[in-house]
Amino acid sequence: MNPVTTYLTGLDAPLRETAEKLRSVIEAALPEATGAMWHGHPVWGLGDRPGQTPVCLVKAYPAYVTFGLWRGQDVADDSGLLVPGARRMASVKLRAVDEIDPELFTGWLRDAYALETR
Repeated sequence: MNPVTTYLTGLDAPLRETAEKLRSVIEAALPEATGAMWHGHPVWGLGDRPGQTPVCLVKAYPAYVTFGLWRGQDVADDSGLLVPGARRMASVKLRAVDEIDPELFTGWLRDAYALETR
């Protein structure tokens, strides 16, 4: 089992469902991105090394899963769901799988990826 799968399957049921749904959205939106463990949680990005050019992350906490984008503050977000963080990052806290809008998240991911490939 790869390390990202090990991380996801080790989560409690509600968080695991949310994180696994995020993974499927990420991998469908960014088939060319590489998923790996970096600083203890899954990160998808460009290149063959974790963190080389990160695009997004999934990190579980006791009550929610964070989905973050390294260039999230540069991504158009008419929904207002992305919360600005450190540097150029932005993220959303998800408490249930039904809070994931695949179309919205796919748009964010493709925009974030495009920013890294310009």
